[in-house]
Formats: sequence, structure tokens, C-alpha cells
Amino acid sequence: MPATQLKLFLFWCYSVRFLCQMENCLCGQVVKRQGDNGDRPMIGDKVTLHYTGKLLSGKKFDCSRQRKEPFCFNVGKGQVLKAWDIGVLSMRRGEVCTLLCKPEYAYGSAGNPDKIPPNSSVVFEMELLNFEGEVLSEDGGIIRRIKVKGDGYSNPNDGANVDVHVEGRCGDRLFDCRDVSFTVGQGEDKGIPLGVDRAMDKMQKGECCLLQLKPKYGFGNEGKPEFKIGPDKEIAYEVTLKDFTRAKESWEMDLSEKLELTAAVKSKGNQYVKAGRYHQAVIQYQRIISWLELECGSGMEQYKKIQDYVMTAHLNLALCFLRLKEFSQVVDNCNKVIEQDASNEKALYRRGEARLLRNEYNLALLDFQRVLEVNPSNRAARGQISKCQNKMKEHQAQEKMIYANMFQKFAERDSKVCKHSLRHIFPFPLLSFVYRERLG
Repeated sequence: MPATQLKLFLFWCYSVRFLCQMENCLCGQVVKRQGDNGDRPMIGDKVTLHYTGKLLSGKKFDCSRQRKEPFCFNVGKGQVLKAWDIGVLSMRRGEVCTLLCKPEYAYGSAGNPDKIPPNSSVVFEMELLNFEGEVLSEDGGIIRRIKVKGDGYSNPNDGANVDVHVEGRCGDRLFDCRDVSFTVGQGEDKGIPLGVDRAMDKMQKGECCLLQLKPKYGFGNEGKPEFKIGPDKEIAYEVTLKDFTRAKESWEMDLSEKLELTAAVKSKGNQYVKAGRYHQAVIQYQRIISWLELECGSGMEQYKKIQDYVMTAHLNLALCFLRLKEFSQVVDNCNKVIEQDASNEKALYRRGEARLLRNEYNLALLDFQRVLEVNPSNRAARGQISKCQNKMKEHQAQEKMIYANMFQKFAERDSKVCKHSLRHIFPFPLLSFVYRERLG
């Protein structure tokens, strides 16, 4: 063994933190700079780090700092070397360590052409800059961190029956600790927050995760008096998925079974609407559309029944999204109805409402005028037309004022520029005038 490699080996033997999997030590880690005293990354977290990769000979083969850009990946998702997935879980934010990776957990027997020979151990110096939980919702309202990874590749779907253990906290206070069974999409019935319900389809059997929930996905602006949770509070839940039974997918059911389930799901959605639980209602109506949107039935009567269910689901979704202030979704669902029925009064009216709230006054006006063509006695549409016209006048007056001020500023600026130019040409106006008079 060359002297440099022998020294490196003795260094590892003296002060190394071994990370083991099964019975074989496949990588070792030396801390060069301690991190903070906070948490460590968990499975699924997005980590950001700088690294430098070297062979045991000391030859550098990769460096994120040379690219002047840190590297990001999700822990435990197989996106990086196995040694990285293991090693980063033991680090803290700000920590700098050196990671020795044996071939089995590095580049293996293939190596990396032109850079790393086959069956090579490699060394990485890594600095953990930051890490954050996995974002499960588009608005960042549900953050998941996995404490214990689950088994298999199957996840609960909407309508699945799940058995879970939950522990809910608000700050440091434990307010909910129980085993509970519920149907995914209907967790509200068992006092389960929307964010926990929505996280189910990302979990695997045996998984234990931490969920950070914004108020929208917790108990909202109403709070939860029985848990002594006030309005607009952020909460956290630790959830263990003990077992689940998936609901049948659309392709696993015949049409008669879909129609039977649709009636029950529609009724459930309507109950949620009446209770003001619009997020939960959306889940139910979207299930109906996923089942029936592509179905035609075996006759005109069955076809009409299917279309009635689908159109009603779209109209109800438009109503829910209107209450949730998701106006693009309102327009999309109304458009689906209008494509099939250009004179649908509810679809035209709700699309007009959404467009009015998006300040699209001209389009909203057209929708409400079309409503009156369909039903001249619709007094609400007449009121909305007046509102659109008033808004358009206000908007035009504001634009006129803006442009008037703009032109005035331009005129003042041009006047100043003109005066400055004249001074530059005739710095002594009186003398210039006298001089010109004498010349004359």
C-alpha cells in the first residue's frame, strides 16, 4: 500500500464515525466541523449541500463549489449514491464532514468512465447547508418529514379505509393521541384535519411521519374548541399508518357499480357543502368525474344519467372553488359544462361571478347578459350586470387619471429638459440678447 494511502487508512482508524448497514461497514464519516444543535435530516427531506469528491490518491473528480452552485436532492429516494443517503442522515445543519465510501455504496464495479476506476473507494467532503421537509401541497401548507420509512410501493387512495395512530400538537402541547380508522377523503368525520387526510395517499404501510400543517390544512379559522385550538393556528401531527385497504380503482368496477357508488359519494359531497367543508366536498365530486367522465353507457337513458352526474359534479365543483376563491378552477369547471350545454344558467352565472372577482369585467358582463338571454327573470344576473358596468366605469376613470398624471409628468420632464438645453446654448441670456441687438 502506498504511503499516502496508508496514512489515510490510519487516520480513518483513529477517528471515524462508522455508518453500518446490515453486518458490513460500507462507509465511514469524520466530522471536521460540528453543526448546530438542531434536528438532523429525515427520509424524504430536501437537502442542500456543497461537496468535493476525491479518489483515495487525492485526485479530485468533482466539486460543487467550482460550479458555484450547491447541490440539492431528496434523502432516501435513490437520487444519489447510497453512501450519501446514509451519511447525510447523521449530519446537522452547518456540519462539515469527510465521508469514505466503499465501492458497494459508491460507483460499484462500473465506476465512472474517465473519472473513477471500477471498484474504487472514494472520499467526499460535504457541508450540509440546509434541509427542509417534503412539500405535499402546491401552496406549501403541508410539509412531511419521514421518521420511519414504510414497506412496499402501495399507497392508500381516495376512498381507502386506513388504520392510523395520530398524535397532534399545537406548540409543545399534545392535544390529540389515539388510534383511529377512517375513509380517506372523509377524515373530517372522525376529527382528522384535512392535511392529515391529504397526506394519506403519499404514505406506505408502517410509515411514521411528521406533518406540519398551516391553518388551511389544520382547523382553519374556526379552530377546534374540543381540542382547545384557537383560530388560524399552525399544528403538527405525527402519523403512523398501521394498515389500509385500498378502494377499487375506476378500471376495477363495472358501470353499474360506479353509478351505485356515485349516488352515495354525491350525497356525501352535498353534506360537506351544506356544512361549509368545501375542500372535503371537492374530493367527493372529483371522484365522480374520474369514474364517469369517459363512460357512455349502453343506451340513451343510461348515457343521460351519466351526463347528469358529470355535469352536476362540475357545477358543484365550480361552487366549491368559488367559495375557496380558486377562480381559475371555477372557470375551468364551468367551461366543461358549457361545452355540453351552452345555455346552462348555473354554469354561465358562476363563470361570470369568477370573472368578476378576477376583475375581468367585460367577460363577466357577457356571461351575465347570456344568463338573461336564457332566463330573462333572473334578477341576480341583472344586479351583477349593473355591478360590472359600475366597475368598468370606475376602471376607466382610474385609467384616465393614471394616463393624465403620466402625460403631465412627461410634459414637466420635457419642459425641464428644454430649459436645460437652452441654458446650455445661451448661458448668459441677457448678454446674448444685447450682443445680437448690436450686431443688428
